[in-house]
Amino acid sequence: MASIGDISGNEAALARQAELLAQPLTEDRIMANAIRALAIDAVEAAKSGHPGMPMGMADAATALWTRTLKYDAADPSWWDRDRFVLSAGHGSMLLYALLHLTGHEGMGIEQLKTFRQLHSPAAGHPEYHEHPAIEMTTGPLGQGLATSVGMALAERILAAKFGKSLVDHRTWVIAGDGCLMEGVSHEAAALAGHLKLNKLCVLWDDNSISIDGSTGMSTSEDPLKRFAAYGWAIRRVDGHDFAQLQAALAFAQKSAKPVIIACRTVIGFGAPTKAGTAGTHGAPLGGAEAEAAKRALGWEHLPFVVPEDVYKPWHEAGSRGATARRAWLKRLAKHPMRAEFERVMQGKLPEGWAEAMSAYKAQLVETKPKLATRQASQKALEVLIPAIPELVGGSADLTGSNLTLVKGMAGVEPGNYAGRYIYYGVREFGMAAAMNGIALHGGLIPYGGTFFVFTDYMRPAIRLAALMGVRAIHVLTHDSIGLGEDGPTHQPIEHLASFRAMPNVLTIRPADAIETAEAWEVALKNTTGPSLLVLSRQGVPALRDVANGNKTARGAYVLAEAEGGQRAATIIATGTEVAIAMAARKALAAQGIQVAVVSAPCFELFAKQDATYQAEVLGNAPRIGVEAACGFGWERWLGPNGVFIGMTGFGASAPAEVLYEHFGITEAAVCRAVISIAIV
Repeated sequence: MASIGDISGNEAALARQAELLAQPLTEDRIMANAIRALAIDAVEAAKSGHPGMPMGMADAATALWTRTLKYDAADPSWWDRDRFVLSAGHGSMLLYALLHLTGHEGMGIEQLKTFRQLHSPAAGHPEYHEHPAIEMTTGPLGQGLATSVGMALAERILAAKFGKSLVDHRTWVIAGDGCLMEGVSHEAAALAGHLKLNKLCVLWDDNSISIDGSTGMSTSEDPLKRFAAYGWAIRRVDGHDFAQLQAALAFAQKSAKPVIIACRTVIGFGAPTKAGTAGTHGAPLGGAEAEAAKRALGWEHLPFVVPEDVYKPWHEAGSRGATARRAWLKRLAKHPMRAEFERVMQGKLPEGWAEAMSAYKAQLVETKPKLATRQASQKALEVLIPAIPELVGGSADLTGSNLTLVKGMAGVEPGNYAGRYIYYGVREFGMAAAMNGIALHGGLIPYGGTFFVFTDYMRPAIRLAALMGVRAIHVLTHDSIGLGEDGPTHQPIEHLASFRAMPNVLTIRPADAIETAEAWEVALKNTTGPSLLVLSRQGVPALRDVANGNKTARGAYVLAEAEGGQRAATIIATGTEVAIAMAARKALAAQGIQVAVVSAPCFELFAKQDATYQAEVLGNAPRIGVEAACGFGWERWLGPNGVFIGMTGFGASAPAEVLYEHFGITEAAVCRAVISIAIV
């Protein structure tokens, strides 16, 4: 007999389905069938979607949401709620049906009827901000699971700080075979097991089907053995047996380890001919199959109709957490740390931090230190860490290079979550996803470090942070050929351009210690997306002689105007190349050629300024751009006759000063470019 996952013959799936459908309908199964019917109807109405997973996981979701998950549909933003993440985001109708049936406002039948349509809260994949009970944007497989690790870790860190009376909740995930195949889930699961995040539970939709067909076409591993090796507790259950599901969920609540429950299911459960096949994964069942499926399930109702006797137990499940929420609110009202807890959960920065940074910047003006901007970042953190207690850091095994750890920061350890520094290991993607989860959970501001070139590993998580608009701060050091001898594999070239092209990301490359401090201020105030601090390995001189305000916040500014105010040219530079521009300005002045130097640490912020300010900064004279990276995107600021001095290919292995000379990013090259186009 063929296995359940065999695309060429789904006899086993259909046999199992027939056995289950022959059993008397219980209240649990009727409630689960409401999910199935709504999923069928919405996908049919949209003429696109993924009905198979919601139909297969309806029983497991019903078991979780009716008896185990801690939530109150009347207040989906309750801070001590359990977090529920649908990592297999293509099965979004599972989540929308659950929100509708449990009585969440804003997900009524009319919204379900607009599934996958423009401006609908019931988007094709769950979208953060579209409904307050959608914990995160999911769809890129594996990222939901990985992000949930950050949510579970945030819960543990905050519980260590504020106590169990305020912070005591769990993180639940529904993931599919594809989530477990994606590499980021391996990184995240290994970290969760190491840290013993016992309040994290993954329900794996173990249906053995992928888009191409049986998962046996591409994998033969046993994921449970892998998770056991990571330090997880494991269980395998029949995903259509409510008694087994409830027992496994009870086990998860008592476990000293994170838990994964393999829920063996039939994808498209109820479909008379397509159940157990890839045919139910990503397409409507079709009119005849849809009607036959609902008849087989005993669902004799018109499309989008749920009878009151089915709504009733679902609404009771949705209000089941009201008592717990009211009790929690009473505890919060009396808690001695109430004001601080409310502040951090609302995302408000504490009093005094801005004044501390102003004093620090004034000190930099006095001392004029020559520092690598990664060192300047660490100096800024020495001010910020004591001033902002919710700031939690980390690095992907590059702490000593990123300089992300400062005195007084203890490490987060298995079973001891009172620290403020997370050792992520060589897991860049997992780190970025976990940072998203920490930020989404609320109460903490995460920053994490790696080399800038390794954002290639992290890009999907940074993009998801940009989509969701969450505050995650990435400390990205070794920003150019200036890192030197490690060579072209470690020297970013196209990375600045690529992140500048990504919507809702602030890419900030500061020129000296003051700009680095300002970059940190900008990042901390940026609550609507991720910020990338792109920092140097090599030292740079102090360039700014004033520290009032925050010039970096405007994206670009005139660092040094042409003597007499009449520009022969404007040199625009970022990061370490601003010092080269300033040296060229001095050399040109000795030849009677007066130029202005513009420091442009953040293109995105400069693009948001009004046209008058942009014109004041850029001027009318010919422009030269200087950056040790590719020139893609610079044409916007240089204009049609501008000249770019930077990289046109990959780097090389040599000392930094040799590389700058070799690739022609020098004071002399800037002077020649100015002379060639200057107004004289």
